[in-house]
Amino acid sequence: MAPEAIAFAAIGLGNLVLYFLIFNALIFIGAVKATIIATLVTTYLAYLANRHWTYKDRPRRAMRREYTLFFAVNMVGLLMQSAGTGLLKYGFGMSERQDRLAFNITTTVCICAATLFRFWTYRTFVFKDEPATTKVVAPEPAPAIAPAEGMPVPVPGHRPPVEADESARLAQILDT
Repeated sequence: MAPEAIAFAAIGLGNLVLYFLIFNALIFIGAVKATIIATLVTTYLAYLANRHWTYKDRPRRAMRREYTLFFAVNMVGLLMQSAGTGLLKYGFGMSERQDRLAFNITTTVCICAATLFRFWTYRTFVFKDEPATTKVVAPEPAPAIAPAEGMPVPVPGHRPPVEADESARLAQILDT
């Protein structure tokens, strides 16, 4: 898990820098819109980086399924991030121009929460590891039912040895 966490963190830090560049460059169109655009761009880049670096050794499932799950997880992360900026703007009536620092701090906190959620869901659902192989044990054969006392127990595929009296009788039959 440590190598995956390190790769995930490196990708995350690179995307975080890019996210804040996009967010602050577009904040004039509105904090929520800037959050959405920055998240969509960095999500696409994160998919490529995580698939080809962090989880490169994991089996590749159907690309459509993997891609759909990745973006669904990131849309939940987007909602987590947008909730913070939306709360500041619409809940507290803050302005992007006057309260830029508050928007950046809130965005950072929301990104941290969304990142933990993403890491767990990528490992658990999106880039699933092969399940551990389990040893299949054949069931024990049913016990043979013991015949009446003194009778031999028949074993499938096994021929009992021929006794001396029977071999003499067989020889007589064959000689005639």
